[in-house]
Amino acid sequence: MAFRPLVAPAGRPETRTVTRFRRLHPAWAVAAVAFVALVGAAGFRATPGVLLHPLHAEFRWPLATISAAVSVNLMLYGLTAPFAAALMDRFGIRRVVAAALVLVALGSGLTVFMTASWQLILCWGVLVGLGTGSMALAFVATVTGRWFVRRRGLVTGVLTAGGAAGQLVFLPLVAVLVRDHGWRVAALVVAGAALAVVPLVVWLLREHPADLGLPAYGATEVVPPVPPAGGAAARAIGALAAAARTRPFWLLAGGFAICGATTNGLVGTHFVPAAHDHGMPETTAAGLLALVGLFDIVGTVASGWLTDRMDSRLLLGIYYALRGASLLVLPGLFAGSAEPSMLVFIVFYGLDWVATVPPTVALCREYFGASGAVVFGWVFAAHQVGAAIAATAAGLVRDRLGDYALAWYVAGALSIGAAGLSLLLRRRGAAVPVPVLTPPVPAGGRAWSYRV
Repeated sequence: MAFRPLVAPAGRPETRTVTRFRRLHPAWAVAAVAFVALVGAAGFRATPGVLLHPLHAEFRWPLATISAAVSVNLMLYGLTAPFAAALMDRFGIRRVVAAALVLVALGSGLTVFMTASWQLILCWGVLVGLGTGSMALAFVATVTGRWFVRRRGLVTGVLTAGGAAGQLVFLPLVAVLVRDHGWRVAALVVAGAALAVVPLVVWLLREHPADLGLPAYGATEVVPPVPPAGGAAARAIGALAAAARTRPFWLLAGGFAICGATTNGLVGTHFVPAAHDHGMPETTAAGLLALVGLFDIVGTVASGWLTDRMDSRLLLGIYYALRGASLLVLPGLFAGSAEPSMLVFIVFYGLDWVATVPPTVALCREYFGASGAVVFGWVFAAHQVGAAIAATAAGLVRDRLGDYALAWYVAGALSIGAAGLSLLLRRRGAAVPVPVLTPPVPAGGRAWSYRV
């Protein structure tokens, strides 16, 4: 609204235009849509733990076989991430995310027609793995890297918590649906949830703040997007080739592999059947795992806030050490009902579940600069390799020994080791240059250039 002219120092009248209310930056709308998309894709994350025993009971497949399908899913979930980050740079976030949600819906929905274990591996493992991998944490790193300068750690924490929120929403629902209507209804509900988010993504998910003529949130200049040079695969592999020559990459990847093994691979997949082995109803165990998701939201958002203010190396060391201590005491907490000691574990473990993500993303940006999102995709691939190994290994431990105790003890020791890896990281003054293919290509062959 315009106010009356004022007298400028030179005596000339001056009209100042003052806006009563500051417009909300579109970055927040993009973050909100990304959060909803992550919640929609997270529906499948609640499915395997609840469906292990129903599938075993109906098809008589060994738990190790069903766990192998989960392992394929987790492996592809991780290995797709760096290529998805590069594809988002080349084809746009909107297209990649919409296609990923359709793949999740197909993989979950087609399970209702399966009759053989290889079909489970195809649906759960390949289709859902590719879809959820394209919606993995590299997506979070891409969105926050493009749209935020200020509050980047906080927003990373909130979006990471989107997966936990999906688990919170779907896990009790899936457990009740399995109990009352069978696992096929639950699989179709998960497929429908993923499809329902697609129109919202196509309509509202923006690519770059420069497309709107605006700077990123917290920035002062509009930075036009740089068209990616070369193919998505070349960029992803080039980023890995450069990062793999550095010590920080292997320390981050090693710690994050243990993170995946002790969360998605072990607790996310086997907590419900382990609790059921001790006489706890599956719906009660699923409710406890959903509480992990609830407290994970608090822990991850708080971790994002801390990442903006503290040394990320120290945060990772603390998180992994506390996780290891909690896993070492878990085998003695299982009982036929949810005892107070188990509830304490759930709160404690939930606060730590993926609190490791914001500081890991921040360290990838610190060490690898503009290619931090793609490099984080590879670090996240290590996370899922660890998760895949743990999912299958824990199933084998259960089949051979009759309980999961050894799996919990090994996971606790590994987490303490991850704390040591994190504390070995050192500060770096400049980002590592990452080679990318850039046009034009000389007649004699490929041209490599380095871009930070």
